Amino acid sequence: MGDFCMPSLGADMKQGTLITWLVEPGERVEYGQVIAEIETDKGLFEIEAFETGTVSKLLVEEQQQVPVGTVLAVIDGAESAVGAPAAEKTAPGEQTWVRASPSARVLAKELGADLSAITGSGPGGVITRGDVELAASRQQTVTDTTPATSDYAAGMRKAIAAAMSLSNREIPHYYLECSIDMSRALHWLEIANRQRPIQQRLLPVVLLARALVKALDTFPDFNGFWTDGGFQPQKAVHLGFAISLRPGGLIAPALRHAESKDLSTLREGLHDLITRARAGKLRGSEMTDASITLTSLGDLGVTTVHGVIYPPQVALVGFGRISERPWAEGGMLGVRSQVTATLAADHRASDGHRGGQFLDAINRQLQKPDEL
Repeated sequence: MGDFCMPSLGADMKQGTLITWLVEPGERVEYGQVIAEIETDKGLFEIEAFETGTVSKLLVEEQQQVPVGTVLAVIDGAESAVGAPAAEKTAPGEQTWVRASPSARVLAKELGADLSAITGSGPGGVITRGDVELAASRQQTVTDTTPATSDYAAGMRKAIAAAMSLSNREIPHYYLECSIDMSRALHWLEIANRQRPIQQRLLPVVLLARALVKALDTFPDFNGFWTDGGFQPQKAVHLGFAISLRPGGLIAPALRHAESKDLSTLREGLHDLITRARAGKLRGSEMTDASITLTSLGDLGVTTVHGVIYPPQVALVGFGRISERPWAEGGMLGVRSQVTATLAADHRASDGHRGGQFLDAINRQLQKPDEL
């Protein structure tokens, strides 16, 4: 038997509203199947099953708001994605079996926290010490009667404020920036787009995203999470992409497995992600899986972006507007199209020297656009 709980879709999320059940008791569900829609301050999201089994009970009614970790449904005969039996209830008085780090178990015992009600943010859903601390703080401030805000924009700002406050409080940021010559990349892009239908033409941000992803091959220490007092690298690059929403606010869902996408599929993936984000059709996993974030404000005329890392990630790369500026090379002064690239990184996971090498790797990728 497995509990399907209200997931945490970000470090700032305290509660969510179950909008619609997409399954009924007795129905068989598969891992990854969308089974419910929930609403948070950041919008409406589709939530997938994290186990395979049969829905036994639906415990929360539609339109009900509950704290993160609340059991929403029970799935009988549940199996995890790797085929191992899901958490099962033990004898009365014993702790429900869950995947948690040793230090998280010790802290949970000290605080009297119920591990079975906590959503893990570690690899494979393992509960970390930080998850226990966050759950304990929420338990003190969130009740079942917490009213939902009727002002979407105000709710979004509140959610962003919570996440950014957590980031600035817990992450020792350092910042680096460099200017990148985009002349070769833009020339290559112009030629490549002549051979593409208008609806399939590439925007410069696709080249920037691809260069970032390829640079992570050499610098994987910027792709992952700082959890339970250590860095947890991720093999897959789930690229968080900052998207502004029309009602106001910002969201950064993940384009999953960006490392396996060429320029065309990367363009399609980003377009699909932006479209669904603004239509309120994102999935829960897209809100939790981002392993590094890219933000680009060049379309707004911004020259330099100094971002704030979204925990538990350890890096954010920003790109400003591509514009013509003076460029000196070989004793000659000219004008070239340039973009300012910035890196906000967690000093616990890397240092300035390593960060400088990472930005240089992005630069070198953009000087060989035909290899992107």
